[in-house]
Amino acid sequence: MDRRSFLTKATVGGVAAAGASALAAPAIAQENPQITWRVASSFPKAFDTIYGAAETMSKYISEMTQGGLTLQVFPAGELVPAFETADAVASGTVEATHTAPYYFWGKDPTYALGCATPFGMNARQMNAWLYYGGGQDMLNEFYATQGLIGFAAGNTGAQMGGWYRKEITSLADMQGLKMRVGGFAGKVLEKLGVVPQQIPGGEIYQALEKGTIDAAEWVGPYDDEKAGFFKVAPIYHYPGYWEGGPTLATMLNLAKWNELPAHYQAAIKTACEAANANMLASYDHKNPTALKSLVANGAQLKPFPQDVLNGAFEAANATYAEISAANPMFKKIKDSQDAFKRDAYLWAQIAEYNYDTFMMVQQQAGML
Repeated sequence: MDRRSFLTKATVGGVAAAGASALAAPAIAQENPQITWRVASSFPKAFDTIYGAAETMSKYISEMTQGGLTLQVFPAGELVPAFETADAVASGTVEATHTAPYYFWGKDPTYALGCATPFGMNARQMNAWLYYGGGQDMLNEFYATQGLIGFAAGNTGAQMGGWYRKEITSLADMQGLKMRVGGFAGKVLEKLGVVPQQIPGGEIYQALEKGTIDAAEWVGPYDDEKAGFFKVAPIYHYPGYWEGGPTLATMLNLAKWNELPAHYQAAIKTACEAANANMLASYDHKNPTALKSLVANGAQLKPFPQDVLNGAFEAANATYAEISAANPMFKKIKDSQDAFKRDAYLWAQIAEYNYDTFMMVQQQAGML
């Protein structure tokens, strides 16, 4: 090949390459659009672990999309009141929320099944049902009717039963009890005579201190210690039988979701799974130390009496039957959860229960 021929071909090739590059640039930009969404949290920033799950999710999404998709997280009340975030997302006021779906059970009880219901699944069972038992798909079938799509994005593990001014010694003590209790649990506790109060997390302490309420449940030792509830209501009952594995969710506007590139959708799903695992691990790390500190500062640990648990269990089943008779979607999802739970506890009592029980005995004997 002579020099003139080579230069001519090289020049043509260079122009062609430059042209291809110029044409490719807009396509690449289109595949990675710069998008900023707002996430209205249902939690105050002071509760760093439960609020922080949304920040963890946002961080991972930004990293996976190289900054293309940014989710800005705002604490409860800054953009939208804590218990109104789902409506705000559905209407397009904000693009997403990080929340406890049971906050919206008043619109439809089915929301509660995406978070926690009395005597429901624990955290591991809930995750297994969501990811492998068809749970997330069933929930999104329901969420779609609300203009939403949602993904699990946090779990506290089994919660405590709350703070009480006076000890609950029998089922009779539940009569007339004014109690801050989140979500669907209040509907069940009403059957025991409780007067449920729906109060955002940031306002619970003042309500207890002023005597507006007699008792309050929030999460567990780490968050409860930070909130200082033990200073005004020292009796700490357990377990929180209405929240065996409460699952938080990131809920997004369905129309906006459908406009996202597929790899942005994948980033959100992956980041939600990461936040889900991260939050539970964080609570498992923080709660033991906080529990010891609470007891050292005067908190009195008290198990619920057996008649309270039995009465609540019966009340819960009666409530589920009533709702299922009138709400086909609720029944479909609840039946799926119950079937999954039956097999899960069949397995759990063989290996996990016996191993954990043995190790607990060793811990109490000071052998660990």
